[in-house]
Amino acid sequence: MSDPTRSAALDLLAAVLDRRRTLEHALDSLPPLEARDRAAAHRLAAGTLRRLGTLDALLEPLLRRAPPAGVRHILRLGAAGLLLLGTPSHAAISTAVDLARARGFAPFAGLVNAVLRRLAAEGQERLAELDGPRLDTPAWLWASWGAQARAIAEAHGREAPLDLTLRPGAAPPEGGEALPTGSWRYAPGTRVTELAGYAEGGFWVQDAAAALPAVLLGVRAGERVADLCAAPGGKAAQLAAAGARLWAVERDPERLARLRENFSRLRLAAEFVAADAAAWHPEETFDAVLLDAPCSATGTIRRHPDLPHLRRPRDLAPLALAQDRLLEAAAALLAPGGRFVYAVCSLQPEEGEERVAAALARPGLVREPILPSEVPGLEVALTPSGDLFTTPALWPERGGLDGFYVARLRRPPS
Repeated sequence: MSDPTRSAALDLLAAVLDRRRTLEHALDSLPPLEARDRAAAHRLAAGTLRRLGTLDALLEPLLRRAPPAGVRHILRLGAAGLLLLGTPSHAAISTAVDLARARGFAPFAGLVNAVLRRLAAEGQERLAELDGPRLDTPAWLWASWGAQARAIAEAHGREAPLDLTLRPGAAPPEGGEALPTGSWRYAPGTRVTELAGYAEGGFWVQDAAAALPAVLLGVRAGERVADLCAAPGGKAAQLAAAGARLWAVERDPERLARLRENFSRLRLAAEFVAADAAAWHPEETFDAVLLDAPCSATGTIRRHPDLPHLRRPRDLAPLALAQDRLLEAAAALLAPGGRFVYAVCSLQPEEGEERVAAALARPGLVREPILPSEVPGLEVALTPSGDLFTTPALWPERGGLDGFYVARLRRPPS
């Protein structure tokens, strides 16, 4: 019998690399599994995906010919356990061999055993000789990040911490660190559902960078505010907690249901709108609009290590077209003098600064620069134009943060 953790991790790896499914969706599709085994399988698969280029560089010289995809995945999981996750060598090797036999690859069990024994003896020394950040980053992404590429890639090699946004007046759970921007940070691997105050709706999970767009919108109690593409709801919750009369717009039924569930736990209120934000035409305009647009999400790779294996350069052009449509629709929702924040969790200029430049080239919007005092501890992330661009390379001593591009715009008074 194979180890249920390794077996589930193999299913996750195959779903991402062979069927191009996201790790999150693959995790949801796993057969019933003990919570501990499920978490361990996710950690093993994510760790393997995070360092896949390095693992393949270690394995390739030990393979005379290409094995079946399933065998290669088993070798990758075994190598990750041995060299990256601290699994004792006898356990990593024996569970990999058992998994090969259980999954119909018995003729390759000897190969799995031999290769992993070689890695157990020589792998750490060979690992130290490799350029991991470069190997683990697709060439097109590395080139697009310019001078910051190495620092960003190094940050992607580390597990992300857990960040929380507190409901106003709520006490932070014990064991956290207060960040300069107002978020609370906890060690990687912290299980949010086990923190005191979760069931009572005292906080929600939200990377420190992801919390900034709603803060920079500067909502005041009683204002009419629209959050476009609102699910899963972290930013919407910030706006509702600030006292906004909130319209939360989401076109995906499953994501809208998740948004409602989150608001129910947090005991917050909003008008939930099932609509494509680019085609939504309410009768009244809004004092403020937040658009966290669908994007390539390359700013979240450290939390979603499957992304480099799923994204392609050709994905950017259709995303940019959709972002332009949403920007134009959002501008039309603003009352005279109304303000608008555009954000993407992307490191790609095609989705950030280039989209804002295109929006400003059309009549109806002007830029409202973000001030250094509004982003304490992240002043270095402000662009010359007054937008905010965070990368995972920032705050290395604190554990980094997600990549986000944020611009604040305004419709001039009539």
